[in-house]
Amino acid sequence: MAVAVMKDTIRLDKYLTEMGEGTRSQIKEMARKGRIAVNGVTEKKSERKISPSSDTVAVDGRNVSYVEYEYYMLHKPQGVVSATEDRLHETVVDLITDRKRDDLFPVGRLDIDTEGLLLLTNDGDLTHRLLSPKKHVDKVYYAKIEGMLPEDAKDRMAEGLVLSDGTETLPADLEVIHRGDSGELSEIRLTIHEGKFHQVKRMFETLGCHVVYLKRLSMGMLVLDEALKPGEYRPLTHEELELLKKTNQE
Repeated sequence: MAVAVMKDTIRLDKYLTEMGEGTRSQIKEMARKGRIAVNGVTEKKSERKISPSSDTVAVDGRNVSYVEYEYYMLHKPQGVVSATEDRLHETVVDLITDRKRDDLFPVGRLDIDTEGLLLLTNDGDLTHRLLSPKKHVDKVYYAKIEGMLPEDAKDRMAEGLVLSDGTETLPADLEVIHRGDSGELSEIRLTIHEGKFHQVKRMFETLGCHVVYLKRLSMGMLVLDEALKPGEYRPLTHEELELLKKTNQE
């Protein structure tokens, strides 16, 4: 199920193009050959205006339903890039195999070796509000850390760090789940309020540590579904979408 807000009217060729049925020229040729029907009647004018909420469209006898916006929660696995296309690697969009639209994109990025919560949508307005530096949307990560975590790491994170290139970070909340001894990994939970490039990894490098495993648990009020294994996804529920929208309200 996809969460959608229907447009009042839309051109038939735009409708079918957005649903991945072909280019506008291809749709026009399909209509000319009588392969498209609207409300059970063959329609040869691809520029015709239709109502997505009340009209039924079929191609070769197969109904094509319209969705304006889609929202998917993905448990991003390692080895997949947070992009819409890539010549070398599989992308997060490639993983959403039953999407209706061809214009989905990831909201923000996770490094190729980072896993966890990733939202994919074609809702540009929501994406802008979630990623706006002015919103300071919380992002919670779980990580395994190599190296001796300083005793004052929590305080230093809370004050904000200056990274190696001079970049200043906002105050962050560090919870040490397990402090490893010499040669043992530490486990932490970190909440940040921004999304700078490789931020979590660079913050721990500033403390003299190295992140060996990183997983995003939540973004704003959206929490990764524990039932999703790496590579699995599902549509957002209406409740989750409402929570996301509330995250952005001033």
